[in-house]
Parts: sequence; structure tokens; C-alpha cells
Amino acid sequence: MGTPEDDPPYALASGRIGAASVSFFGLAAAAPAVTLITLVPVALAAGSGPLVPLSFVALAVVLLLFCGGYAAMARRSPSAGAAYTQVARGLGRPAGLTTAWLAVTGYQAIQFGLYALAGAAATPLAQSWTGVTVPWWAGAAGCWALVALFGTMRIEVAAGVIGLLAVAEAAVLVGMGASNLLQPFGGRITLDSIRVDDPGLIDRPVLGLLLAAGVLAFAGFESTGNYAEESLRPKRSAGLGGYGSVVLVALLLGGLSWTMIVAAGPSRISAVADARGAELLFDLADERLLPWAVTLGRLILITSVLAGVLALHHAMARYLYAMGRDGVLPGVLAGTGRRTGAPRAASLTQSLIAGAALAGAYVAGADPGPVTARWMILGGALSILLLLLATSLAALLHLNRVPGDEGAWTRFISPLLSTVSLGSLVYLAFRDLPQILGLPAGYPLVRAVPAAIAGCVLLGLVHAAVIRWRWPVRYAGIGLGGTAVVVTPEKEKAPEIRIPQQRDPGVHRPERAANRRSPGPG
Repeated sequence: MGTPEDDPPYALASGRIGAASVSFFGLAAAAPAVTLITLVPVALAAGSGPLVPLSFVALAVVLLLFCGGYAAMARRSPSAGAAYTQVARGLGRPAGLTTAWLAVTGYQAIQFGLYALAGAAATPLAQSWTGVTVPWWAGAAGCWALVALFGTMRIEVAAGVIGLLAVAEAAVLVGMGASNLLQPFGGRITLDSIRVDDPGLIDRPVLGLLLAAGVLAFAGFESTGNYAEESLRPKRSAGLGGYGSVVLVALLLGGLSWTMIVAAGPSRISAVADARGAELLFDLADERLLPWAVTLGRLILITSVLAGVLALHHAMARYLYAMGRDGVLPGVLAGTGRRTGAPRAASLTQSLIAGAALAGAYVAGADPGPVTARWMILGGALSILLLLLATSLAALLHLNRVPGDEGAWTRFISPLLSTVSLGSLVYLAFRDLPQILGLPAGYPLVRAVPAAIAGCVLLGLVHAAVIRWRWPVRYAGIGLGGTAVVVTPEKEKAPEIRIPQQRDPGVHRPERAANRRSPGPG
């Protein structure tokens, strides 16, 4: 096993993108337009009213606390593995591998949900433009082809495409929100649209459900850490991108959900949202804007889905690349393009997996719609929520176990607050899972989601155990980004060098492993 200097094909291209591009990757992966169409109407129909925009603001504060420890860990060890690398350093190699599988499977589920949504959104748009009925799989296949194409290109090209789509999405959403504010229900904006009259009367189960479901809408922002090695400032861009994406997502979700209340009327929003459902955003715009503007809004939904799938594709490709580089997956996944510097092999592998899944759904006669897409997106986001909790806890432990130049806020207070908050949200999410999915408690899917997540955890632990038993040197390199080589020398040749053995306390943590090489011959 060699170092990056010995194996240049295993290195990503460095210095290609800045913090703004990283933020757009996180914004696109969170897909705020999808949340405004699939989740916000459901929350408003449940009678949450002003609590919806306020909950997005509160969750943004929690996630900004998370970004403190996340950015500090990224500064110490910028890696394409992101949470995988950070958790391995803070909680140990088995936890790191488990986190990697949670990330890959969670992003896969969200991606498949977005493909289903792309197919469902393309059908009415094609019908209105051409009069031809387009099946769902055609729209999904077109989206897949574009993602497969851009997935192997230079990262700055993909960043440009995603940035353009993200800016267009934000501009259209802001335009819709502005129209809601310019023509409010009743002719004026009242404090009732944002005011909670008596906080003591808030239904706590509803609030817990709203917070648990709301945090899932931010899933994807943490993928900013995957681009640390390719950014202009590896030790800063990923952290700044995380902060930027949280703020952008919170402004769009909180602001747009509030304008929906203003447009429909605080006293009517629950009934209107229940009657309009996923069409609430477009119906409110249809009452205030010209038909072409509403059509543009529907088109931007498809481009938002495309940007989200592309961003998730890049994040998954980098997780596969990092695992291949560490030797826990086939080394071919660590191959990069000679001219592009992109993780070409991992990207093509991810495209094949997604294409096979879509082809299987077509052969099986599946006809997924917005409801199915919502189930898959929320199920995958639950996996990412566990990833956030593990990453926050890893930052808390590692930053204090191996002190650096971080202050008390970054090292202890921020990670502690985020860990407690995210732990509470994980509890609420699994407690209220039937309500989040909109299904009866005994429905098979309600049991399948936690079972699938438990399967990912078991897969990660078993995978780590097999690597540790079969390839101990590879196991020692988990979380080190392929830069450390740990070789146990023969005692008679180098008795003074001691490499930690498996039974030594703390050897499961990468920072405890001695980054030493055995002496060469002679």
C-alpha cells in the first residue's frame, strides 16, 4: 500500500472549486423546492400554521451548531470521505464504516425518490407542451442520463451546472414568494401569519413531529464536506460551504412557507393546504402570476430535482472513492480520470447502480408518484439524520480528546449542544415515524424503514469485523485517507519499533495508530 505520491491516479484534482460552489452543492442536495411541494403542505394542513417557518429557523440554529464541530474536523483532516472519516477518527473504525454505509444507502434512497418525482413532474409538463403522455420512466431516464454524463466531468463543470440550477431555483422561488407578499390574503400582512398567540397551548406532540420532519428537509447540506480535497482552501471551504448551505436552505424554506401562510390567510391555511396538497405552491402562484410564470415554476421543479440528484450522485461517488482508497472496497473505485481528476470509476459505478434500480422498477411495472417519492426521501433522510448525530458526537469526543487550537465554543459547547439536540430529534423522528410518513402505525413500510437502517448498521459493523480479521493493515488505515501505512515489523529486525496491536486500548481509533513504516531492507 503506498502514499498519494506513489500513486498519483488515486488523487482527486485539488484547487478546483471555492466555498460558494460548495454551498451550492449542499443547497442542491437539500432540494428546497421538493420540500416546499411534498412536506410543507402536509405540515400546514395538520394545523401547524406559523410553527412551520419558525421550526425551520430553529432547526437552522441547531444545524449551525453542528457545523461548528463539522468544520473543525474538516480543517484537521480534509477528506472526500467527509462524515466517514470524521466518525472513524472520533468513534472508531467500525463506527466510521457504519456511517459510510448509512450515507451511501440514505443518499441512494433520496436519489431514487427524486427520480420518481422527476418522472411524475415531467408527465403533466410534457402533456401541456406537446399533448403527448410521457411515462414516468422516460423522465427519470432522461434525468439519469444527464447525471451519468456530468458525474464524470471535471468538478468545476459540475459545480457550474449545479450552481446555475440552484440559482435559478432560488430565483423562481423568491419570485413566487414575492408575489404572495405583494398580494396577501385580505389585502394586508398580519402578525397572525408568524405569531403564536399562546405558547403554552402549543401541542407538544405536533411540535415534536414538526421538528423531526423539518430537520429531514435539510438532509444533504452535510455533503459539503465531500469536496474538501477539491476546494481552493481544503481546510476552510468545506466548513464555510456547510454554513452557507444551511443559511440558504433555511431562508428559502422558512421564507417561502411563511409567504404561503400570508397568501392563503392565517385562518384558512390549514383548509387550503389540505385541499390543494402538493399543488399548493403552484395554485397560489396561479392566482397571482401569469400562466407562463407558473409553467416556469413547474419546470424549475424538474431542474431542482436534476440538481439534487446530481449533487447526491457526486457525494456518493466520493464516499465510494474514499472507501476504495482506504481499501475497504475494491481499489478500482479509487481510480480518477487522468484529465478530469474526478472519481471516474466510483461515478460510473454509482450510475450503473442507479440505472439498474430504475430498470428493475420499470420491469416490475412500478408507477411511483409523489407519495412514493416522499416516502423514499424521508426514509433516506432518517439515515442521514443518524449520520449527523454520529458525526456531531465524533467531533465532541475527538476535538476534546486530541486538543488543538480551537476555542471552548468550537471544541466543546457547540458539538455538545448539537449532539443533544440531534439526539432528541432522532428520538422524535423514530417515535413519530408513522405520522412523518403519513401511514398507519402497523403499515409494513413503517417497520421496513427502521429495519433497513438497522441493516445498514449491521452491515457496517460486520464489514469492519471482516476487514479487521482478514486485512488488518487495511483496517488500520480506515479513516486516514490512504495516507498512512501501518506495517507490523518483525521483532528481530526492528525491536525498537512498536506498532499498536488489536488488543491495545484505543487502537480502534485512527489517531491512536502509529503512522510509522517498517525499515526497508538493510
